[in-house]
Amino acid sequence: MKELQQAVAKAYAQHAQAHGGRNADYIPYLADVPPQLAALAVVTAEGEVFSAGDADFAFAIESISKVCTLALALEEKGAAAVRSKIGASPTGLPFNSVMALELHHDKPLSPLVNAGAMASVSLIEADSAEARWQKILDCQRALGSDAVQLSAEVNQSEQTTNFHNRAIAWLLYSAGFIYGDPMEACDVYTRQCSTLINTVDLATIAATLAAQGINPRSGKRVLKAQNVAPILAEMMMEGLYDGSGEWAYTVGLPAKSGVGGGLMAVVPGKLGIAAFSPPLDKHGNSVRAQKMVAQLAQDLGFNLFNA
Repeated sequence: MKELQQAVAKAYAQHAQAHGGRNADYIPYLADVPPQLAALAVVTAEGEVFSAGDADFAFAIESISKVCTLALALEEKGAAAVRSKIGASPTGLPFNSVMALELHHDKPLSPLVNAGAMASVSLIEADSAEARWQKILDCQRALGSDAVQLSAEVNQSEQTTNFHNRAIAWLLYSAGFIYGDPMEACDVYTRQCSTLINTVDLATIAATLAAQGINPRSGKRVLKAQNVAPILAEMMMEGLYDGSGEWAYTVGLPAKSGVGGGLMAVVPGKLGIAAFSPPLDKHGNSVRAQKMVAQLAQDLGFNLFNA
């Protein structure tokens, strides 16, 4: 385990202050997060934790939340229903693309883009918006830790700027690919993106997937083992938006990013990796987080395509 801590420290030292990228500025809260922040963490399938940098700083989970809601939808509906109602293919276009919907008769294709994520929210069984939101928050906490919480400031910042997502929700509704009230789905989706999480807890979500659905820090089974493989497949195909193919080619691990600067990656059966730093590349992925995770994976020989 000394090797793991050394590898974490090395990857952090090499890339924590790498140049390039800029904070997301279309959500006011994200624009104001100090850009120099950076962290890297590993949680093993046995629950051991290794970290470097600002690993306790809580940042907005943003699109990484899509993995959690997908997991909940799979638990409630099963993989066949989720694939049929939402899809299981990369769009090849930006995460908020309307063109991707137009090209496929307003079907979202992937639960890891905004359209598919709102459809996922609408699949969750609940009799009210508040009940649906509570189930999603509980799932994030079960996968990560009880420290995950909604930020009123992030939520306010996002709810007042989410007009594009509202339009997407109405397009889905008009085509029959949202399974409830479209504005409720958009509201709850916005809330799920507005929770705060730190890098260790994000690595715990990845480690829970690595451990076939058992949270290694709490010891509790959160997901059925059979639902983990579909999640990892979706992460490999669409986890870094239209940068996903390049990531698969160069790193070879299922991963998911968020415009809050977070990134998690899964080494099945072994461990979860998470990194955080706010400046993003043109696709919406953290520049430094990608470098740190890629360096760590390379140093430890983790690539699913390299037997």
